[in-house]
Amino acid sequence: MLMKVRSLGTQGLTASQIGLGCTGMSEFYGQTNDEESIKTIHRALELGITFLDTADMYGPYKNEILVGKAIKGYRDKITLATKFGIVRDLNNPMKRGVNGKPEYVRYSCEGSLKRLDVDVIDLYYVHRRDPETPIEETVGAMAELIKEGKIRGIGLSEVSVETLRRAHATHPITALQTEYSLWSREPEDGLIDACKELGIAFVAYSPLGRGFLTGQIKRFEDFAADDYRRYSPRFQGENLTKNLDLVTKVEALAARKNCTASQLALAWVLAQGKHIFPIPGTKRVKYLEENAGAIEVNFTKKELDELDAILPKGAASGTRYPEAMMGSVNR
Repeated sequence: MLMKVRSLGTQGLTASQIGLGCTGMSEFYGQTNDEESIKTIHRALELGITFLDTADMYGPYKNEILVGKAIKGYRDKITLATKFGIVRDLNNPMKRGVNGKPEYVRYSCEGSLKRLDVDVIDLYYVHRRDPETPIEETVGAMAELIKEGKIRGIGLSEVSVETLRRAHATHPITALQTEYSLWSREPEDGLIDACKELGIAFVAYSPLGRGFLTGQIKRFEDFAADDYRRYSPRFQGENLTKNLDLVTKVEALAARKNCTASQLALAWVLAQGKHIFPIPGTKRVKYLEENAGAIEVNFTKKELDELDAILPKGAASGTRYPEAMMGSVNR
């Protein structure tokens, strides 16, 4: 099994074809264990998975500190991505705002560099667009960080095609990160094509549907009390029942191909274009190793057509975020 390294955008960065989302190592998906998480990151590097993704709001701050500890001595092997822009109240982490003001860009970058204990961030994302600040001002401030050698590439997360084009006209954008999987196919409505046209990498977060496409989730009651998925419409009530039927069909196709449902789902994302980089999140070595095996799964046209029939755009029941959070995406 040989993990390929591909160009990440057109500004000189490269990344492994599959990355590692580190969010769940610190928050949102039940119990955490820093020692196991660090082992998982180190095993990822052994497997050639060198594209690591974090953000200042995960924890908050805890995840960047954890990743910083894990990559000591390995910095030259890694493409390191982090994000800013979602502001959390330390006294009430459930309370959130968005800030893309130029002065906040610089403040956030300095904080991330210290927590990660690095001299430069390879890919720095605007986590969510600030509706009160023109995207040109936010990206302009990030461009100054490139000139100063503090970041190497600019990324955007969960923005519209219009915002992407405006940002790219201000300074070349390296990557766009948005949720994309067999059950979240909205980026096919222009976003993926726009990235390809502009030479921008498309980074697919939650390519396993927040774990749902693994087939491991069977009941709402299995989620820990603090698991984010308890609040996600797709994991609740009738929506969950309908979505479980979809996953059963994915599992059946995976069994015929002698791979796991996770590997099938990841391989499908990879098959959508060489400019697309899935970054499945996990905090356990065994799931990381399973995910890495996706690069050995290939499809015939008939199989891709079958998957399109099973999970066409809009097939998933329920929105991917609670209603209050949907207003911050694709804008």
